[in-house]
Amino acid sequence: MDLLLPAFLAFIALYIVRSREQGQRIRLLASHLGRYRIEKLMEQLTHNYMRALDEKDAVRRGQILELQEGTERELAGQFAKFAQDFRTVPTADARVSRLSWPLPYASKLFPTATVDMRELLAVHARGIHETAANARGLSPKDKAFCMTAELFLMQHSCHWFCKSKTVASARMLARHKTSYDQLVQSVSPDTRRAYLRLVQPD
Repeated sequence: MDLLLPAFLAFIALYIVRSREQGQRIRLLASHLGRYRIEKLMEQLTHNYMRALDEKDAVRRGQILELQEGTERELAGQFAKFAQDFRTVPTADARVSRLSWPLPYASKLFPTATVDMRELLAVHARGIHETAANARGLSPKDKAFCMTAELFLMQHSCHWFCKSKTVASARMLARHKTSYDQLVQSVSPDTRRAYLRLVQPD
């Protein structure tokens, strides 16, 4: 019983410190993202992809998907600029902890167990650009599927940066009914290889 109050107070202190750190990360990411139309373009693109997949007529579905090419290119260009812009973030602030749970300042306390968010964003920028350019010659439907996976994995990385990998994966499952492993397997082979080289421990 004597240990209960100190343990509770320690938990509250850790929660406050962690919430403060998460707030700093959210503001940092938002300060860079806010300069671009990435979120609006993503919302527009994924909405139209879903509309196309609901379309029964194959010709009409293909037409809807083809009409997204301009938005795909604009999104790829915007994200490339954002990823380059984020390169100015200091290394210590760009580290993402690979630990399962959001311990306060884990990225600074355990720098060897981190991922560089600048490098992650560069991987996502290449994946989005190559998918928009359809470098693999995918069908419109397969291209839309791959682009959706590229965008969702990028979104997962942003949530990971702000919270933790566990929270990011839980959000992905709740919002899009897609597991983290399924998402990684759905992006392009080049994105998957580059991404796993960064996030998997040595």
